[in-house]
Amino acid sequence: MEPVYRTVIGIARTVFTLEGLKFTVKGDQHIPATGGAVIAINHTGYMDFTYAGLPVRSVKRYVRFMAKKEVFDNKISGPIMRALKHIPVDRSAGSDSYKAAVDFLRRGELVGVYPEATISRSFEIKEFKSGAARMAIEANVPIVPMVIWGAQRVWTKGFPKRLGRTNTPISIAVGEPIQPFEPASELTEELHATMTAVLAALLQGY
Repeated sequence: MEPVYRTVIGIARTVFTLEGLKFTVKGDQHIPATGGAVIAINHTGYMDFTYAGLPVRSVKRYVRFMAKKEVFDNKISGPIMRALKHIPVDRSAGSDSYKAAVDFLRRGELVGVYPEATISRSFEIKEFKSGAARMAIEANVPIVPMVIWGAQRVWTKGFPKRLGRTNTPISIAVGEPIQPFEPASELTEELHATMTAVLAALLQGY
């Protein structure tokens, strides 16, 4: 039981309802019911991490997201992020967050990672960093690709926020888990190709 996380999810769902967001989730059967896994998510908007938790609730699990340290330093969001056991990323000392993520994975947690490392201004899948692959290899856990489309219509970089009742459709697709293999560069390439294909299929039905 994680009362803080459950409360935050309840608040988020209330907000989603007030905004009139219309979710379509496919492939949530690919979320592992037990054991560690890297959840690799494309990054198109500031709110997509809140949507990424929806497929995981089908197996009643939680995601520990890797997020920039500045969010943890904020006096309002910081205590919440720590209570939810998310992982702070200090770009000047990235090895600490990497080690923390691997430790979480080895303990059977789901760790949410954005392989693009930043919001895609084109909303297409950008080039990936190798961190997600290296974590999966070191912890010997699968990578679960997750693609979200529509988050950019709510709030993204360079565009006005649309946090009112917009009735925006948001599609989420989860691909089959990719078992870790070396080298990390080739695993990263496979993850990128998989997520690109998942996004293409998602767009056809959006």
